[in-house]
Amino acid sequence: MSTAALHQEFARIAGPENVFKDASDLLTYSYDAALLPSQPPGLAVRPTTLEALGQVVRLCNQEGLPLTVRGAGTNLSGGTIPAREGVVVVTTALNRIVEINQEDLYAVVEPGVINARLFAEAQKLGLFYPPDPGSQAVSTLGGNVAENSGGLRGLKYGVTRDYVMGLSFFDTEGQLVKTGSRTVKCATGYNLAGLMVGSEGTLGVFGQIILRLIPPPAASRALLAVFDRVQAASETVAAIIAARITPATLEFLDNFTIRTVEEFSGAGLPTEAAALLLIEVDGHPAQVAEEAQKVQEICRAQGATLVRPAADAAEKERIWTARRAAIPALARLKPSVVLEDATVPRSKVPELVRFINDLAKRYELTIGTFGHAGDGNLHPTIVFDQRDAEQEKRVRQAVEELFDRALALGGTLSGEHGLGLTKTRFLVKEVGKATIAWSRRLKRAMDPKGILNPGKIVGA
Repeated sequence: MSTAALHQEFARIAGPENVFKDASDLLTYSYDAALLPSQPPGLAVRPTTLEALGQVVRLCNQEGLPLTVRGAGTNLSGGTIPAREGVVVVTTALNRIVEINQEDLYAVVEPGVINARLFAEAQKLGLFYPPDPGSQAVSTLGGNVAENSGGLRGLKYGVTRDYVMGLSFFDTEGQLVKTGSRTVKCATGYNLAGLMVGSEGTLGVFGQIILRLIPPPAASRALLAVFDRVQAASETVAAIIAARITPATLEFLDNFTIRTVEEFSGAGLPTEAAALLLIEVDGHPAQVAEEAQKVQEICRAQGATLVRPAADAAEKERIWTARRAAIPALARLKPSVVLEDATVPRSKVPELVRFINDLAKRYELTIGTFGHAGDGNLHPTIVFDQRDAEQEKRVRQAVEELFDRALALGGTLSGEHGLGLTKTRFLVKEVGKATIAWSRRLKRAMDPKGILNPGKIVGA
């Protein structure tokens, strides 16, 4: 089919107003939040119905066109950077919350629904959708499922995978495949939902998603613990977990991040602190009171110079808003930012923090470290100038060492950002050649022409 005929066919399926081929439009879909070269697609299509979505997938497969699905484009590992001359399928118009079921505690959504919108709509009905990636104000649920996104509440409530009850997806022939159900239990057929969550758009294109909702906690209490030694803060994380307490959130910020965030947000963070822990416990009021007291005792025993409960809901919200501002605050310091996603067993957090500090000194780099310490999931963030080739070389070497150490500590390449394009080359170090070979056979079976998000996870 000629290019002109292809454009006409996409326009017939999705409507002419939803087909984008001008260079300025295509530039919009050429990059995501990863520090990688942009790559404009040959075409972008924005289906407004699931039927049109299936037809777009079928047409791409029929014509052998690489297809990359994109929601808000907040991906941090290059998962939504398209292949050259491929088609970007934008899901933002598929944004209907089809159902929120208060009796059976689930929601049915289309992939373009914004995470924070589902959270707010569930909250109005007295329900709770816990996964809260830092990008929740803009990121889509389809993207969250594709990346198995986490967030600040991951320690106690888990990640997106723990809330997917079922889903439907289009295979390369444009046929709708369904898996899972609206029931609490489901042992019917293969667990295809388990396979699709975190598959980064390489195995199918999501239609509808069934997400579990839960009752919200009856009470909560936020605490801020101040340390004059980074090591004491990181060791406190391990001590809290070892005491059999599971906070809803347990976040770590080093001094550089604290100062940068405070300058950005003015939230009242103690800028002289070597490190902070932001901790929230929730549940039954009696349990909250008991755990908050124990956490304070542990923090003081580990060397905290100050442990301060949030005075009221306004202060609590101010603290968490400041934490969520870490990435934009760091990103404005230098032209380039590499935000990594190293994850280790929680008991190894102190060792990983030590190693990151050593990396910063040896490679003469500015690294702000923050993240979900309670999960063992840290986000060392390197700010630099990519135009300086020598500096970029040092960044790449530091990142290589970071992941080597994370794996040596029994960790993993990604806690919540996926592999995308940025970490594909490291995968063999974690899983070995046989796993990659098996994964490629699986992909070939589901995607014989290799059109679905080529180059991601297992490479070309």
